[in-house]
Amino acid sequence: MKNGRTIITGAKLVLPYEVIKGDILINGDIIEAIFPCGLDFYPGFDIFPGDSSSIDAEGMYVLPGIIDIHSDAVEREIAPRPHAYFPIEFSLYELDKKIVSSGITTIYHSLSLSGAGAVGVREDQMVIDIIDNIVHQNLKRSMARSLVHLRYEVTHIEGAPLVKELLGRNLVHMFSFMDHTPGQGQYTKPGTYEQYAMKTYGLSPEKIQMITDEAKNRRQQVDPAVLKELSRIARVKGIKIASHDDDTYDKLNAMLELGVTISEFPINIETALYAKAKGVFIAVGAPNVVRNASHGNNLKATEAITAGAADILCSDYYPPAMLAAVFKLMALGIKLQDAVRMISTNPAKAAGIDHLCGSIEVGKRADLVIVELENNHPFVRKTIVGGTIVYQSNFIQHIEQGRERHEEFEYSRSFGS
Repeated sequence: MKNGRTIITGAKLVLPYEVIKGDILINGDIIEAIFPCGLDFYPGFDIFPGDSSSIDAEGMYVLPGIIDIHSDAVEREIAPRPHAYFPIEFSLYELDKKIVSSGITTIYHSLSLSGAGAVGVREDQMVIDIIDNIVHQNLKRSMARSLVHLRYEVTHIEGAPLVKELLGRNLVHMFSFMDHTPGQGQYTKPGTYEQYAMKTYGLSPEKIQMITDEAKNRRQQVDPAVLKELSRIARVKGIKIASHDDDTYDKLNAMLELGVTISEFPINIETALYAKAKGVFIAVGAPNVVRNASHGNNLKATEAITAGAADILCSDYYPPAMLAAVFKLMALGIKLQDAVRMISTNPAKAAGIDHLCGSIEVGKRADLVIVELENNHPFVRKTIVGGTIVYQSNFIQHIEQGRERHEEFEYSRSFGS
């Protein structure tokens, strides 16, 4: 598909500020033309040299490819259970397939340098190995555009030189400061960190208490000058900087002084509204929208969205939630184009790549998702990255109820149930 022209016909095109019926012409890896009402209304435009093709998207939606600026799904792919690790290269290949099947065309893998108490995928050497494998995969073969979002735990004092090295080697595409010290931020409520660590990493209560005590001690030793230097290096490299789990005005102000332009997962509506007033991009979790709840019992994403205090949806830990969240928001009365901007245009702007992608516009990359609704659930029918179909799907639909009941009976009988 990539070497010629391809026309996508009959679709409902989700443009930045409207949804129209029309056709899209792809030439190589870019969007060459958009035809409102369809190509038939442009009789003088000839698109069919010998290498052209077409995609019938009648009745379906065409969205810009989803841009996910915060996904730590790679951690669960490598370690789906505590102490059960799969090879990194294998895990990245498998995750790549899952990502594009969810309509994600650009993903920032969120990798955490966590320091003391870190286990498995958050140990320094493991993070380095994952980054090296992402680079190798991009050079060899890939389906989605895979980038690195490096998350730095500020209490990991010994990790600062490694951050400098990774930033200096141009291996980082987004950078964030985080502080998961129990008693503030995401873990303000007593016992929340202990529950998370026990479930996620299978740690004993004694080990968790030791980590907690050490983190609180290290928090007092954090040198603001070191954080400023890391911020300076990132900004010189043109890397956007995010904060994580902002819960007070003071914390957000401190992050703004470090050059932060994205606030991820603010803990309460007051801080989210304050961040909005400061002109910061605000990211909330798509799983939070789908579940209508924060997994940490913090701010509901829908509350922030309806209050105008959220710009971006990210998958956080569950990539399939991105597309589902968009159509759930539409069911709640939010215009589809407004919801789609939260997974495309806005994250592209926040990441500084909106001149390349993030919207269906002439001259931008042909990163597109063709979506069909079935019982109000979005199914990805095709994912296109740079003009190449990297994923496509179909399904068997049993229309005749009698036939469906008969097949269900035969299936049950064959297993003796």
